[in-house]
Amino acid sequence: MAFPTAVNDQVTDAVTQANVKVLGDAPATAMGMLYQTIAQASGMAAGNAVAHQQNAHGVALAVATRCVTALVGAPGRG
Repeated sequence: MAFPTAVNDQVTDAVTQANVKVLGDAPATAMGMLYQTIAQASGMAAGNAVAHQQNAHGVALAVATRCVTALVGAPGRG
C-alpha cells in the first residue's frame, strides 16, 4: 500500500487482487469472444452458400423445364 487509510488492509488487498485477476483474464476472454464471433461468421457463410446453391438449383430446374416444354411444343406454351 502506498499510504495508510481507514480501510482494513485485508479489504484493500482483496480488492486489488480481484482487480488484478480481472485484468489478467481480459485477454483470454477477448480471444474467446473473437473465436466465437469467427466461428459464427463462418457458419453463417456456409449456410448462406448452401441456401444460394439451393436457389440456383431451383432456377436451373425451372429453366430446364421451360426449355424442354418449348422443344416438345406443348399446347398453349411458347
